[in-house]
Amino acid sequence: MSAFGWKLHGDGSLAGPDDVVAPDERLSWGRTVGLGAQHVVAMFGATFVFPLVMGLNPQLAIMMSGLATILFLLIVNGKVPSYLGTSASFVGGVAAIRAQEGATSATVTGAILIAGLVLAAVGVLIHFLGSGVLHRVLPPVVTGAVVMLIGFNLAPVVAGIYWPQDQWVALATMLFTIVVAVAFKGFIGRISVFLALIFGTLLSFLLDKTVGPITSVLGGASEATTHDRWNTSGIGPADWFGLPPKTAIGPDGLEVAGWHMPTFSMTAILLVLPAVIALVAENTGHVKAVAEMTGKDLDPMMGRAIAGDGVGTAFASFFGGSPTTTYAENIGVMAATRVYSTATYYVAAAVAVLFGLSPKFGALVFSVPGGVLGGITVVLYGMIGLLGAKIWKENGVDFANPINLVPVAAGIIIGVGDVQMKFSDNFSLGGIAFGTIVAVGAYHLAKALAPAYLRQRAEGTAIAVGDYVYGDQDGVDDLLQEDKPEDFYGHRPKD
Repeated sequence: MSAFGWKLHGDGSLAGPDDVVAPDERLSWGRTVGLGAQHVVAMFGATFVFPLVMGLNPQLAIMMSGLATILFLLIVNGKVPSYLGTSASFVGGVAAIRAQEGATSATVTGAILIAGLVLAAVGVLIHFLGSGVLHRVLPPVVTGAVVMLIGFNLAPVVAGIYWPQDQWVALATMLFTIVVAVAFKGFIGRISVFLALIFGTLLSFLLDKTVGPITSVLGGASEATTHDRWNTSGIGPADWFGLPPKTAIGPDGLEVAGWHMPTFSMTAILLVLPAVIALVAENTGHVKAVAEMTGKDLDPMMGRAIAGDGVGTAFASFFGGSPTTTYAENIGVMAATRVYSTATYYVAAAVAVLFGLSPKFGALVFSVPGGVLGGITVVLYGMIGLLGAKIWKENGVDFANPINLVPVAAGIIIGVGDVQMKFSDNFSLGGIAFGTIVAVGAYHLAKALAPAYLRQRAEGTAIAVGDYVYGDQDGVDDLLQEDKPEDFYGHRPKD
């Protein structure tokens, strides 16, 4: 199959609810455009919310997500239908970078660009060495820990920057997000964050008109000021059509992010590199999900998909855009429609580029009140962290085994608590970077030093039963019965 060689599916329409459209097929162009627009709505909320919380330009992020998706589809030769939206995995690292004195958006995007190139290189290695190398270097216990510490490291950002700007709007927005996510089935539930953003913004507008301005500390400011919750002053003057603005310094002396060229800082790079591990895990899971839905073996495309995401991230950040990743929201749309045609993703990408050519749209998104972001991020950041627990659960990670328990426990606390390791006056490791190094490095050290029966269990070759683990694969049963060793809690294996 070539990247554009779609065959017309039947007569161009769906024959029924169980009809399936393969990646190399398409419906009529009218239906394809409609489905592509649906993919835009699915990715829309998160794709412009995450640039906002990273201090990057949402208009540029939307445009770059479309261009990155086209690059991805070309790299995978049209065999892996996916949309590349803004990645949440970099949010923690970016927050840490912006906490450094003198850090700018150029510092942020320079670090992200290097991470994208590293991710692309990992994808190339996986393509030639096989996907099995992933499990050996980054087993589920490690990837889950890294994803968890990235998410939970962000808690102070919510507590210190967004929530205090308007705690009551933040609370209402949070509750709205939760209610919509669980009370509505299907597509409405999937776009709960997007709907909550609209709800919170309208609520802020109503409060401005009824109870008047609020006095609070805006993000980045040092003192409280009296201001409207929803500042729309930048929307009216913005043009309907045009390229995203260039990064500039606003009248308040703060940076207003737009397109720019990256700059590079080793400290900043180290802060975002752990996101590469999260993206490898995320892309692997998404490719496997698509393979399950389409009934095709996509393991040979795993390396290409990961490399495609890396190239998309590097390309977007080179112009000042946001990092990218394959989106579960769009995979959910495919599961609901059973239309896996990559033609719909090209349409979605084209629509996203058109949105990126409207500065007025960018100004509207940029005006979202801080309290609204507080209500949304308190849910989103927690969900990022809990995705780590989801990886553990789905892969049956055994925490009765000290190889799994002890190293990742240390790494998570270091990451969440922002523990610092200072090497000199100019260089230190902390938070996400230090926690990831400990989780990955200490895991492999512990595994190398542990007795054989614990290593077998850590690799998942034994069968988990209650508090005990035993089995007969690769001789593990003989090992366990040989000397009846105690496990970490003093238990002994059953006979």
